[in-house]
Amino acid sequence: MNLAFVDIETTGSRVQYDRVIEVGILRVEEGKLIKTYNKLINPEMYLSPYIEQMTGISSLELERAPVFDQVKEEIMEMLDDTVFVAHNVRFDYGFLKNELRRYGLDLSLKQLCTVKLSRALYPHYRKHNLDALIDREHIIRPK
Repeated sequence: MNLAFVDIETTGSRVQYDRVIEVGILRVEEGKLIKTYNKLINPEMYLSPYIEQMTGISSLELERAPVFDQVKEEIMEMLDDTVFVAHNVRFDYGFLKNELRRYGLDLSLKQLCTVKLSRALYPHYRKHNLDALIDREHIIRPK
């Protein structure tokens, strides 16, 4: 089973209005990291100071970045024949699906939400954010 671990940043939370400003993907095949992808994307719209502060991405950086149309094929290639894995998958998947739809492309992948998985595996824990999962599972080990 091929997996695509996806994280995106956006100009806001409204999937029909806001746009993707960064895409990060880790493609895993047979349990091995095969390829990584990380790209800033010019949303061709206003980026609020709140989003700049929250994401650490500046409007100036985005002005120099490619627009989504220029990277859509690379993204589709990274996601081809994978299970789309994300923390709050509905957010990330919904935004990418909507961006691709703007260019006549359809995204139709199985999805796995790490928040739902964490809640199912660890119902006795209160926190299910990425920091809690990384700490609980010792995903990042100290050097």
